[in-house]
Amino acid sequence: MGGKLSPFWKTPDQKEREGKLILPRQPDAEGEIANYASINDSATSCAPCAGIARRSCVNCPTCQGTGRIPREQEKQLVALIPYGDQRLKPRRTKLYVCVAVTICLLTTSLSIFFLFPRSVTVLPAGLNASSAGFNATTASICLNMTNMLNITNNNFYLVTVVQLDIEVLHQSLVVGKTTMKTLLNMSPLQSSQIYYTVASRILDDNTYNICTWTKVKVHNVLLHIQGTLTCTYLCHSEQLAFEDYQYVDCRGNATLPHLLYHRVP
Repeated sequence: MGGKLSPFWKTPDQKEREGKLILPRQPDAEGEIANYASINDSATSCAPCAGIARRSCVNCPTCQGTGRIPREQEKQLVALIPYGDQRLKPRRTKLYVCVAVTICLLTTSLSIFFLFPRSVTVLPAGLNASSAGFNATTASICLNMTNMLNITNNNFYLVTVVQLDIEVLHQSLVVGKTTMKTLLNMSPLQSSQIYYTVASRILDDNTYNICTWTKVKVHNVLLHIQGTLTCTYLCHSEQLAFEDYQYVDCRGNATLPHLLYHRVP
């Protein structure tokens, strides 16, 4: 018993030799591993894993461990990026989104404000001039009237007036009618005036007697004027209706032309 040694007992020289053999240093593998870097630190760090592939990894089936791919396959292959990569977390994303949304809202609001259709105002401005004639044979009165029409463009774009239709009624009967083809371009927020002349013929004995009776000092005829103004804007056509009542002196040329704007001398 005293002559046998335990198999687990080793001399100090044996322990030192075994300690040197456990986990030997592999300078080649460490050099190759050092060449690898995180994709967040460098976008160009790529090295083949020739030494490590023989022991603990396999070669990439695409590049065969070379770290390069053929140029003709550049648009066919898809690169996988780790979830924690910085490129997936761009800076100032919220700022860019807010600025883009603000610009879109501002542009939309301004477009709606300037392109929103507003009304075109049409107001009769009254009688400018008139003349009367009588036919004793038929007991009729011929009236020629020149009236004024005020038009206001309340839009921020051009409005074009293309046509004016006028009807003159006396006691619910149409005594005069005219259609005026015009081309009036109205600038944004501009006002303008249109003159139109209507020839009317009244066939009424009572009206003829009133207009020709010399003992009466006032010879007025009440006329009802209805009109439709056609204008176009933004590839859209619109008809604007208006009406007015006018007293016209049927005795003679009592209503003379007058200036629209009176200037201070």
